[in-house]
Amino acid sequence: MERRYDARHDAVRTPPEPPAEVAHDRLWARDLRSSIRCAAVLLTTLLLIDWGAGTFTPLRGGLWAGLGVLLFLVLYPPRVSVGKGWLASRGLLRKRRVRTDLLVSVRCLDGVSQQLLLRDASGVRVEINPRVLVDNPELWHRLDEDAQKSAVSGSLTCGATALRRVSERIDRETALTVFKVSGLG
Repeated sequence: MERRYDARHDAVRTPPEPPAEVAHDRLWARDLRSSIRCAAVLLTTLLLIDWGAGTFTPLRGGLWAGLGVLLFLVLYPPRVSVGKGWLASRGLLRKRRVRTDLLVSVRCLDGVSQQLLLRDASGVRVEINPRVLVDNPELWHRLDEDAQKSAVSGSLTCGATALRRVSERIDRETALTVFKVSGLG
């Protein structure tokens, strides 16, 4: 009896390659709950004040609800994830994905809240809060690894100082956490 080759049989025996690991912001859900709470507290406070003053109307209630929704939209945290060669930031309306292995510049933007601006060779820009990297070392590790590849390849022309500052901040926060956990700090 002749045996025929069956590709399905090999596919069952050969384990598939594991997908490339993706690191996500572990504290995103907490930040989302916090923004929902802030909006709910504002809405509740406005409604109670209006009701207590005896000036509540459905129109004013709608206005207060609109203000609560607006505050939620302003506070909505972007969801940051990093994989091999990319970093993505997903907001409510759009998702931006920058190639971290082809970074051209990394800048720190100061303002109301500090932001890290990443730009790749194709011109795509992503802004993230450096606090996300401090709170999630695995995100920082992947970004730093790819940024170093960009620097070695020569594509990263501006940003070594900004990356060094973030790295120093992460090292400082990690050391403080270790001291607190060990009872030394």
